[in-house]
Amino acid sequence: METDARAEPTVTAAPQAAPPRWSGVALMLGSGLSNQLGASVAALAFPVLGPVGVVAVRQWVAAGVLLSVGRPNLRTFTAAQWRPVVGLAVVFATMNLTLYMAIDRVGLGLAVTLEFLGPLTVALAGSRRRVDLVCALVAGAAVLVLTRPQPSTDYLGIALALLAAVCWGCYILLNRTVGQRLPGIEGSAAAALVSGALYVPVGITVLCLHRPTAASLLCALAAGVLSSAVPFLTDLLALRRVPAQFFGIFMSVNPVCAALVGLLVLGQHLDPASWTAIAVIVAANAAAVGTAAHHPPARRGHPGAG
Repeated sequence: METDARAEPTVTAAPQAAPPRWSGVALMLGSGLSNQLGASVAALAFPVLGPVGVVAVRQWVAAGVLLSVGRPNLRTFTAAQWRPVVGLAVVFATMNLTLYMAIDRVGLGLAVTLEFLGPLTVALAGSRRRVDLVCALVAGAAVLVLTRPQPSTDYLGIALALLAAVCWGCYILLNRTVGQRLPGIEGSAAAALVSGALYVPVGITVLCLHRPTAASLLCALAAGVLSSAVPFLTDLLALRRVPAQFFGIFMSVNPVCAALVGLLVLGQHLDPASWTAIAVIVAANAAAVGTAAHHPPARRGHPGAG
């Protein structure tokens, strides 16, 4: 999941003891599929617009969506509030660009799985629980399998995906700070605006140098809607129906969705070892987040909405 929808929505979640409702599960599954389908649609526009052009259009769509929902009063922001907002905007812009560039080189499934190490690291950081140490070691071994040398290994693509993972981890931490200093989603909306503004010059340049076709523009716009608007709204609705802890665990479905969508939409095949490694990373995240529910929050590195 590589979207602005990863912000931790300020919505009152269902009680932790309540069982997850099927409508909430359906919404979360729809969010994950929409997010990865958006990434696959974006990849279809890469040959014409390139990853930079597609990301620019997507950032503009994200800014429009979040501004319409968050409606931040920018004139009232203080310097202490603007600093994390700007940091969040830069990380947001870098995260999406590096992920799309990685998808262009190594495929959707591998890129999203490696990027998923970002929230997993945040979940495990600072924990002294044995189960988290085991999860970290298991996930690390799975990463070695995914990145093992092969004749077709694209090390630059892997590095870009890992950089996207670092950005996602920073995105979570910065988003928490923004959420503490600004009400609702005003901070996330302001960050989306700044991020979109950063892409105005480069986006216009790319679109002028690479004349977009109607199909490529439609794909880029669809990517913005599927990977920004739809996940944002469905995540908000899901958090009203399921416990936040269950939501965090279900985030693990994203790498699997990415691998399946990459296979079905883009024809990107993974070998059995890679599929196994993806499953292991998903299980490690689910175990880390799921068992954290039984420990005090002070010892938890929860990735939230990821």
